[in-house]
Amino acid sequence: MAQPRYTRIDNRRPSSNYCSTVTVVVFVALCLVGIWMMTSSSVGPAQNVDEVSLDNKDGIKKQMTPPAEEGNGQKFEDASGDTPNEDKKGDGDASLPKEDEISSKQDNQEEKKEEKPKEESTPSGETIETEAGEDKKDDSKSENGGGGDSEEKKDLKDNPDEENPDTNEKQTKPETEDNESGEDGENQKQFESDNSEKKSSDDDKETKTGNEDTETKTEKENTETNVDVQVEQEGQPKNETSGDLSPPGAQLELLNETTAQNGSFSTQATESKNEKEAQKGSGDKLDYKWALCNTTAGPDYIPCLDNVQAIKSLPSTKHYEHRERHCPDSPPTCLVPLPEGYKRPIEWPKSREKIWYTNVPHTKLAEYKGHQNWVKVTGEYLTFPGGGTQFKHGALHYIDFIQESVPAIAWGKRSRVVLDVGCGVASFGGFLFDRDVITMSLAPKDEHEAQVQFALERGIPAISAVMGTTRLPFPGRVFDIVHCARCRVPWHIEGGKLLLELNRVLRPGGFFVWSATPVYQKKTEDVEIWKAMSELIKKMCWELVSINKDTINGVGVATYRKPTSNECYTSRSEPQPPICAESDDPNASWKVPLQACMHTAPEDKTQRGSQWPEQWPARLEKPPFWLSSSQTGVYGKAAPEDFSADYEHWNRVVTKSYLKGLGINWASVRNVMDMRAVYGGFAAALKEMKVWVMNVVPIDSPDTLAIIYERGLFGIYHDWCESFSTYPRSYDLLHADHLFSKLKQRCNLTAVIAEVDRVLRPEGKLIVRDDAETIQQVEAMVKAMKWEVRMTYSKEKEGLLSVQKSFWRPNEVETLTYAIG
Repeated sequence: MAQPRYTRIDNRRPSSNYCSTVTVVVFVALCLVGIWMMTSSSVGPAQNVDEVSLDNKDGIKKQMTPPAEEGNGQKFEDASGDTPNEDKKGDGDASLPKEDEISSKQDNQEEKKEEKPKEESTPSGETIETEAGEDKKDDSKSENGGGGDSEEKKDLKDNPDEENPDTNEKQTKPETEDNESGEDGENQKQFESDNSEKKSSDDDKETKTGNEDTETKTEKENTETNVDVQVEQEGQPKNETSGDLSPPGAQLELLNETTAQNGSFSTQATESKNEKEAQKGSGDKLDYKWALCNTTAGPDYIPCLDNVQAIKSLPSTKHYEHRERHCPDSPPTCLVPLPEGYKRPIEWPKSREKIWYTNVPHTKLAEYKGHQNWVKVTGEYLTFPGGGTQFKHGALHYIDFIQESVPAIAWGKRSRVVLDVGCGVASFGGFLFDRDVITMSLAPKDEHEAQVQFALERGIPAISAVMGTTRLPFPGRVFDIVHCARCRVPWHIEGGKLLLELNRVLRPGGFFVWSATPVYQKKTEDVEIWKAMSELIKKMCWELVSINKDTINGVGVATYRKPTSNECYTSRSEPQPPICAESDDPNASWKVPLQACMHTAPEDKTQRGSQWPEQWPARLEKPPFWLSSSQTGVYGKAAPEDFSADYEHWNRVVTKSYLKGLGINWASVRNVMDMRAVYGGFAAALKEMKVWVMNVVPIDSPDTLAIIYERGLFGIYHDWCESFSTYPRSYDLLHADHLFSKLKQRCNLTAVIAEVDRVLRPEGKLIVRDDAETIQQVEAMVKAMKWEVRMTYSKEKEGLLSVQKSFWRPNEVETLTYAIG
């Protein structure tokens, strides 16, 4: 027969002699359990309530509220010592008391039996919250919690200072038959009906210093507990389509570290001095109505590249000005339509070989390039045989042939980040993934129909860009290799201005791989171009390392190496091309005009570019050698420490929260964009996933993009008050960390969210971390677009939002006259 539930005994008189007897039994049971706890060899450090397995779905109610810590000025931190705000932590972490001290305190507590929930330590060393008459559940026995709990304990053993010194001071309750049942449904009912009891439960979680008496309970603690419980109830995750529940708030790490200071890094806007005048908008309304964009480009509309009115007024198109960015004065706030019959994209790696024809319904490229094995129409698919103009018989053979010709290239070790100019459908970059190499592929919009759109639909990194009158949106000296396979770029004209732009972005010691027709064909035009290029490259001091013929593909490949010193520059008989002025910043690239000059190699061994980065993958985790402790990082620490803390922070957030706690099926995610990357920590934390991440450094943020490249990742500068240079429906997931709250101060936030909708694929995910007010605004906007809110969480002034885009499109239409041809 089940034992009766016990009522609380504080300040209450027993109703019968039976209850007095029960009290004695409880006292004796507590003493026995206390002795067992001290003598049991299996007693270990208590589970840190901040770090709970995301697989433990049953325990999420009691996990959602992180403990309040005295003396801790930092908010929402997992554990001490592993975030950029580590130095702000208080001294709440104390060593565990000795056994005799524990025994003494337990005797004290047993005599006083307060009206408090208790945490019971199981034989496995876990801490379980219990109420009188409430079900207990050992998390280690839960259906999904085993692996996560083991990982939590390992973390505690590695970091003994993070243990809760108060855990061993907790009293225990005798088990009842109801406790032993531990059913999920009963736990849920207990949580919903006992909110008032839950409030007192959180008091016991408060961290104390080593010898603090557990009987001391202040009114302040009770007040903090009330706040915690309210957050727990209001922050309940919305996750209707996935069995995964959100992680506890502490694991979401809504940190003050996200308030970036410039530190030693200037901004791209300052460097370039060409920032577009900000468009201001209120962004404060909560009732949003959306319309469909009516443009000539239709489902393929790119606002800054399809500004027909601006293109028609250009005085010249000699330098491909019509393919450059011409953003409208007011960014559009309408939504781009879907192609008829649009389907969920095919997942990687199958998408590398085929995509749905209805998603990119263009056949001109297949007709024009069909004989070159670029793309073919095969039933309801567009297929990509794996070849290209220069590697009709397979990209992998071509890639291996390059390394056989120049072993120093060492794909995936020395060479990690590649720029592919004139990429076509980006098969070269698509197959370099097999060699652990990431490639920034670029081509002009519509030079050959939809080639960049094909690449993105296949799951290969690419942007629409052209080498025209302005610099490419990358820092100087960042790419390990620049590749051009029959890209038909006139490198040699106008003093070699375009080739000199490649020289700017190529690392000292990096390679230029050129397999265009002038390398191996003997036509008059090709011979003349080869001669002009040879003269120019010699003056630029590039060394011809290898020139070989690939007999299988029937193409020749010439490989050049950029010098690592200035010796050749100073010994030239004629200073042409000229050396750039010392005041010319090679990192300034946002709307900066091209110049026909060369930047010298850094001679100071502490400067970036004076040494080659660590081999991959070691370069991913180590702070670059040129980050000095005298520099102040983005979050206020010395730059190397700032870098490491950021990496640890995002590793923890991704593994403990994002991968399991946001209702995201990561198997369907391939193209990812971090809209406000700092050190690239978010991308680095996804290194084991089959994804690639476009790291965007906003032009008004600290200029850390060179650091991202140094660690073997890639990215781009951008102003989010303008449209991004990509086709609609390019990305599976967008990540915005404290971006929108900054943008709404100088941009129309409605236009920014419309751009998010344009870039994101239907059923794509958006993760937003920002202040609570901005989270509320963004949530209202996306709800008006019929997006599904998968999870929303807020505490104090910080919040997190995870949403999924729908297939919904509005009926109302807005015509953009400047985009009508």
